[in-house]
Amino acid sequence: MTFEQQRRRLSGVVAIPVTPFDAEGAVDGQTYAKLVDRLITGGVEVVTPNGNTGEFYALDAAEARQCLEVTVEAVAGRGSVLAGIGHDVASATRAAAHARDAGADMIMIHQPVHPYISGDGWVDYHAAIAAAVPELGVVLYVRNPAIGGEQLHALGEAAPNVIGVKYAVPDPVRFGSVARDAGFERFVWIAGLAELSAPGYFAVGATGFTSGLVNVDPAISLEMFRALSTGDYPAAMTVWERIRPFEELRAANGSANNVSVVKDALGQLGLCRPDVRPPSRLLTGAERERLFGLLSSWGLS
Repeated sequence: MTFEQQRRRLSGVVAIPVTPFDAEGAVDGQTYAKLVDRLITGGVEVVTPNGNTGEFYALDAAEARQCLEVTVEAVAGRGSVLAGIGHDVASATRAAAHARDAGADMIMIHQPVHPYISGDGWVDYHAAIAAAVPELGVVLYVRNPAIGGEQLHALGEAAPNVIGVKYAVPDPVRFGSVARDAGFERFVWIAGLAELSAPGYFAVGATGFTSGLVNVDPAISLEMFRALSTGDYPAAMTVWERIRPFEELRAANGSANNVSVVKDALGQLGLCRPDVRPPSRLLTGAERERLFGLLSSWGLS
């Protein structure tokens, strides 16, 4: 795919699939493939294996490679695979090369996990990884409010294959300013805090959003996207009100149950086991009961 085709697909719902585990705690590749196929047949055009909803930081390198390979095979050219990579530069570069060789279309570089991040160092980190795979489109995952338009502009100048920004700082005003300081037309701007934040970010320039909820019901996420992409904010807010309790359950206690809620919902629908790895935890009985009520109200359970 050309970078322009990739940019178009990023202006949509970018799904972050869960990573299902089997009874022994290993990655369940067969179930993973079924979940990815469900997303694609449901109308999703971009799938991100090894995202945060996929428990990226709880997977070892071999498991992350497995998840990517299963995704590429399951998508089978029907959509775009945006491979999550990260950690140190050498590990990220190896993962990027594997993504290219395995057939991914793009890579998403996770926010660097380091206690001391300088603006110039942030640019150098991403530029080094992007340079290793000039054939692939690169999406930045920005969660650090210290990263502004100056750094994004500099990276855009240094790395032509950086085509998108997944912005996940909870401040739509800052997002609007950063996007314009960076060069609004230079990147695809993706609301990185999912459906509840999407209306505010679309209002100031986002054209796509990431989603974990889409694992549970692709139709809901796509309905919100269609409303936002046509400027129908009343319709988007109708969806917003419907999904708000689900997303608030995920966001409670510092998003401690972000993944657990999605996996438990899939478990209640008979699609995968609810198991998560530490530092996540299974839902309590009361939380599961509340979740069952939400799924029932959507006509799913």
